[in-house]
Amino acid sequence: MIGKKLLLVLLFSQQFLHLQGFKILTLSFLGGSHFLLMNEISNILHKRGHEVRMFLQEGEMMSSGVQQKHLGSYQITTWSAGKDYIDEFQKWFDSFTKDCMEGRETVNSFLDLMGHMAYQCQVVLSKSKTLNSLKEEEFDIAVIDAFNPCSFLVAEKLGVPFIAFFPGTLFNGQEAGIPSPPSYVPVFRSFLTDRMDFWGRLKNSLMYFAWPLINHQVHSKFESAINEHFPAGSRPSISQLYLKAELWIYNMDFSIEFARPLLSSTVYVGGLLTKPAKSLPQELEDFIEKTGEAGFIVVTMGTMVSSLPLLHLLKEMNEGFRQLPQGVIWRYQTSRWPKEISLASNVKIMDWVPQNDLLGHPKARLFVTHGGLNGLMEAIYHGVPVVGIPVLGDHLDNMVRVEARKMGLFLHITQLKAEDFTHAMKEVIGDPRYKSAAKVLSTIHHSHPFTPEQRLAGWIEHILQVGSGKHLQPYAFHQPWYQRYLLDVWLFLSALLLGSIYLCVKLFLWTCGSRKLKQA
Repeated sequence: MIGKKLLLVLLFSQQFLHLQGFKILTLSFLGGSHFLLMNEISNILHKRGHEVRMFLQEGEMMSSGVQQKHLGSYQITTWSAGKDYIDEFQKWFDSFTKDCMEGRETVNSFLDLMGHMAYQCQVVLSKSKTLNSLKEEEFDIAVIDAFNPCSFLVAEKLGVPFIAFFPGTLFNGQEAGIPSPPSYVPVFRSFLTDRMDFWGRLKNSLMYFAWPLINHQVHSKFESAINEHFPAGSRPSISQLYLKAELWIYNMDFSIEFARPLLSSTVYVGGLLTKPAKSLPQELEDFIEKTGEAGFIVVTMGTMVSSLPLLHLLKEMNEGFRQLPQGVIWRYQTSRWPKEISLASNVKIMDWVPQNDLLGHPKARLFVTHGGLNGLMEAIYHGVPVVGIPVLGDHLDNMVRVEARKMGLFLHITQLKAEDFTHAMKEVIGDPRYKSAAKVLSTIHHSHPFTPEQRLAGWIEHILQVGSGKHLQPYAFHQPWYQRYLLDVWLFLSALLLGSIYLCVKLFLWTCGSRKLKQA
């Protein structure tokens, strides 16, 4: 009996030791929230005993400050597109952000962003020495930021199987082969809920069929990089690489997302950055203490927007806060606060705030946000209602979901006025239904049988142990498109039906003709 127990312990120990031996590469080519998520993933896997290395683009304006504050203990290999280009990109991104705040975000803006990513892709794929060094390490798997198509190309260039992690709303379902019925699954940027009337379904269907055309334009941006860095005859297409992922992991949670069909190779891990609140610095505790029973409001506009480039927008927000009894803790770059605007007496601005810890404070009454998914998940985790001011990307889609869940309201940034802003904040703070809805969503999120960290690590380790995710993928990924959509079956049935109708008509005419001959 003792021998059997010892054998079981040894077998378990061998399996455990084998699990710790995996080498994992993570790719992080974007900054802001994208980097924060890839950093968290790297830390989670490293803490579980895996050998983790991040391939990181350094010096990019969206990530440099965030990187210095949050880098973990895993290994890092860096590359850079060069100072001149980084300066050029920063100017473009500042202009892009300003355009978005003025309501000028278009498909072309998104394509311009992808054009910058394509250029960066040319640079990283030309780093032969660095790529060869990574290839020689023989990683077991890569976890990539799937928002950037270049991540797929780098993983393919390295010859490493990869898991695709998508940092935002599931808006690439069609590309990833995930069923996305337009009757109740809103298309990205449709700003619809899952409960559409006829006109909503019509709009959603038209956008559903237009989306592949946009994807084609995005993919075409990377054709020159593919042609230059992959040999003829084995050049991948980005659409093929999307279906090649061993697993798709999404930074989304059903506490906020609408219910929809998913493949067995699709996993939701929304809330990776949510944590129990820690004690606050004394400076913040002193400020919060002065707010009394009114409590305080947390304000952040995301890691990518540390200040607002539009003076009139800043004035409206500042005046809106001035009308409230609550204190306001606002993450804003203090050196860029304009001298011509007198900061409201109840507002405290800081270069960086412990957002999660503030939201977890018992006196937190409201979260004013741009609508980024990570911040919203922290608000859900702590049960704090929201007023949103969407800026760009998936922010408005996220806030549509917040309103649909009755957790808060949002205002269009181009129409933001102090009076309306104050009214929205007072309504959300004063109406207990918003707080109640936030608490319900928090319960949904907390009551999941596994934490986001457990789901992430468990599924990645499952793929590593099995050696592949092929058993999770439907055969549809290997079918020609006409078979996948049953066009050959419908064509056959249509031909059979038309043939049957034709024969019936011919038989009817022949019968009528025979009767006329007999009567004659």
